Amino acid sequence: MNENNTNKPTGMNLELIDAMTDDMIDTSDIPPLTENFFATAKWRMPKTKVKVTVEVESEVLEWFKAQGDNYENYLTAALHIYAQAHRFATMGG
Repeated sequence: MNENNTNKPTGMNLELIDAMTDDMIDTSDIPPLTENFFATAKWRMPKTKVKVTVEVESEVLEWFKAQGDNYENYLTAALHIYAQAHRFATMGG
């Protein structure tokens, strides 16, 4: 991984986003939650986590740490998304 990939700013004004109130956020593209949604919704509890030791490049770890105190959760989420995307790709779905 190239050092420039992990240290590049997002280009977003995060202070502006943090200052937004709920009323300022455009949610017009989100469909309403209907009775059918709630009738068919399923409660899913997260699976038990397992502690592992894995070697990652130092700049990858530093990037995740720079995301905040929950960097381990972000790293877990990134691995989950990657695994899920590849699981569906290999299953043809």
